Amino acid sequence: MSDSTEMRGPVTRRRRTTISGSGNGAVGVKQANGSKWHDAGEKPPQYPAKAKTDELSRHASNNGKVNRHTGVSGQQQLANTPRKQKSAAEDINERLSCHVLQESLLSSASGYSNYRGILNWCVVMLVLSNARLFLENIIKYGILVDPIQVVSLFLKDPYSWPSACLIIVSNVFILAALYTERRLAVGTISEMTGLILHIINLTSLLIFPSATVLTLTSMTPVGGVLSLGVYTVLFLKLYSYQDTNRWCREIRQAKAKRLTRSYSCPSVAQSNGSAVHAHVSYPGNLTHRDMYYFIFAPTLCYQLNFPRSPRIRKRFLMRRLFEMLFFMQLLVGLIQQWMVPTIQNSMKPFQEMDFSRMVERLLKLAVPNHLIWLIFFYWFFHSSMNFVAELLQFGDREFYKDWWNSETVTYFWANWNIPVHKWCLRHFYKPMLKKGINRFLAQTAVFLVSAFFHEYLVSVPLKMFRLWAFMGMMAQVPLAWFVGRFLNGNYGNAAVWMSLIIGQPVAVLMYVHDYYVIHHGGTT
Repeated sequence: MSDSTEMRGPVTRRRRTTISGSGNGAVGVKQANGSKWHDAGEKPPQYPAKAKTDELSRHASNNGKVNRHTGVSGQQQLANTPRKQKSAAEDINERLSCHVLQESLLSSASGYSNYRGILNWCVVMLVLSNARLFLENIIKYGILVDPIQVVSLFLKDPYSWPSACLIIVSNVFILAALYTERRLAVGTISEMTGLILHIINLTSLLIFPSATVLTLTSMTPVGGVLSLGVYTVLFLKLYSYQDTNRWCREIRQAKAKRLTRSYSCPSVAQSNGSAVHAHVSYPGNLTHRDMYYFIFAPTLCYQLNFPRSPRIRKRFLMRRLFEMLFFMQLLVGLIQQWMVPTIQNSMKPFQEMDFSRMVERLLKLAVPNHLIWLIFFYWFFHSSMNFVAELLQFGDREFYKDWWNSETVTYFWANWNIPVHKWCLRHFYKPMLKKGINRFLAQTAVFLVSAFFHEYLVSVPLKMFRLWAFMGMMAQVPLAWFVGRFLNGNYGNAAVWMSLIIGQPVAVLMYVHDYYVIHHGGTT
């Protein structure tokens, strides 16, 4: 017993020493960590195994906390190994397979549509090619731009201004339409009498200026085009004016309401200094102020109450004015420097009927002609019409739409000149459809009227009748059918652009050639 006791004693004591040693080790750690057990005279803990359990629990609780030394949480440390294995597997897969199912960018099935770089390249190439042509023109002909020569295009005699006088006389027709509508409003003349007076007035609007241009030798072709253009616009405006007032009388008769007179464009001042234009009812619109506002407004369709902008934006107005002056000078310079020499050099191939050289002259003229047409479009439909609209606080600024995206010929003619399109739709096309006329025949009739005015504005000032503009406009009817039937998408858009680029210089060369033959004694 004693032996066994003696044998157990040292073993037990040795175990206790080991445990107590581990406890002392724990005590040593605590002391190293700044514990104050021994400083305070306290005894070390009697159960060191519990300290180990606390240490493990603290380690587990800090599993989601960031390690102060490494900056990595315990969960991230546990997840690093599978992620590393996954990334390694993905890296191996990427090495093994480098192809996927996909289309080429230039294929329509790819769905790719960002061709901005190609568009920029086209612009750069266009600028460089035209710069070469312009430099060649300067080297060959020198500087041909002469602002004084532009004045001679409008005036032969500085003391005689036939175009300006003709435009001033147009006020007679404006006042005749206004006074006729006033008599119709109060019932002093019948509807049939008013219709006859309007027909006489509108017919005189076309006959009187054309007869004046043809008879006056002092009228230049450019002055004739300007004056006839003003009278053509007045014709369309006054036609819309009498049509709209007739509709108002029909509505009045249908409703049988009492009429109240009101001023045409009265304004009520607001606290912010702007003006709100009150609505006008028929026949309160039959005033001089209302009439002349419509005459100068950038629209061909009359209505009693136009949308009005709240104020005049001075910066916007000055920008449009600067654009008008700049592009006008640019147009004159390009015509004198680029168009005139090319047209003069084209006369001899046309007289000799040299077909190859005629085609070469035509293609050479197509570039400056198309560039001048684009600049004219921006100058007239954007700069000039926005300037007038801003000055008159005219609210409807939709003078054009995205005609450059036209995939059909009819879409182009319906969107490049919105004021004319609205007039044709409101006063000509829809009334024909209401009368039961076929849609295709109505469209053909619209092109026929447009062809008449195109020829009217060219042949009368040039004092010759060759019908090139008329035939060019009527050729749009079969072209519209062909493009709409057989060409779609980009092919249709390309066909529209080709008709614009090639068709216009053909008509220009035809008229210039005939004018040269008539006035300079050339022979074909």
